[in-house]
Amino acid sequence: MSTDATPSPSKYDRLIAAVKALPPMPTIVVHPCDETSLRGAVDSAQAGIIRPILVGPAGKIGDTAKKSGLDIAGFEVVDAAHSDEAAAKGVELIHAARGEMLMKGSLHTDELMRAVTAKVGGLRTNRRISHVFVMDVPAYAETIFVTDAAINIFPDLDAKRDIIQNAIDLYTQTGFGKQPRVAILSAVETVTAKIPSTIEAAALCKMADRGQITGGLLDGPLAFDNAIDPEAARIKGIKSEVAGRAQILVVPDLEAGNMLAKNLAYFAKADGAGIVLGARVPVVLTSRADSPRARMASCAVAALYAHGRRQHSPTIAA
Repeated sequence: MSTDATPSPSKYDRLIAAVKALPPMPTIVVHPCDETSLRGAVDSAQAGIIRPILVGPAGKIGDTAKKSGLDIAGFEVVDAAHSDEAAAKGVELIHAARGEMLMKGSLHTDELMRAVTAKVGGLRTNRRISHVFVMDVPAYAETIFVTDAAINIFPDLDAKRDIIQNAIDLYTQTGFGKQPRVAILSAVETVTAKIPSTIEAAALCKMADRGQITGGLLDGPLAFDNAIDPEAARIKGIKSEVAGRAQILVVPDLEAGNMLAKNLAYFAKADGAGIVLGARVPVVLTSRADSPRARMASCAVAALYAHGRRQHSPTIAA
């Protein structure tokens, strides 16, 4: 674990450099009607990461671009009267093979996800939909994945299996490496009936042993300290390939994940790129509080993942 709190030539910079070597990914940007969301799409397009189609009220998008000094003359705009219609049209464009990614604009997350998860006409697959924060923590040597902190409130064992598999697939298919180290978090590192998440963690590890989860090295339950700090793991006598060196942190529930991600963001000054997996295409979720670099990194992660599903992506140093 690095103790240098000064951001390196950031892990995100390496992500963005890797995706620039690939063709821009056709991306449906849903309801980009404020400066922050529209600028995120324009910046990512100018960086060569995406080729956007803007979906929403055409007049409002044009007014936003004019007021914000953004040039969208080269972008296709698909008119939609309001945010719900924009979400529905965005999903339709994915079905029509016009885009390979969805990107959230200024609408609420639940409006977009309602269209994505619709039983009729949505983008569901057999896999549970889940969210991953790809976090650049200045004080930690690895790029950290935190999941799920945004979609699944109280996931059961089957949902957690999919949450973990989604994160492993993201790690490997975006070129971070093979066999990511997955820590299944709880309050303690021992299995106890008093804390149900410890029992689920043990079950998930056995599921990996039986091939129900593939592509990663799992250990759990692990408390946060002995998941990410080798000395804490040593003191507790935990010997595993994951303890102290985790790359994917699987949280017990959304509340825990949300608090962990925001603690890393505000106390550890981490940037968090957000992506939703398990649908037919990756979905870029950004927040108004995200830095421009984090917004571009979210697009870069999704684009690398979309490319990686078709071909091997360039390897990225952690």
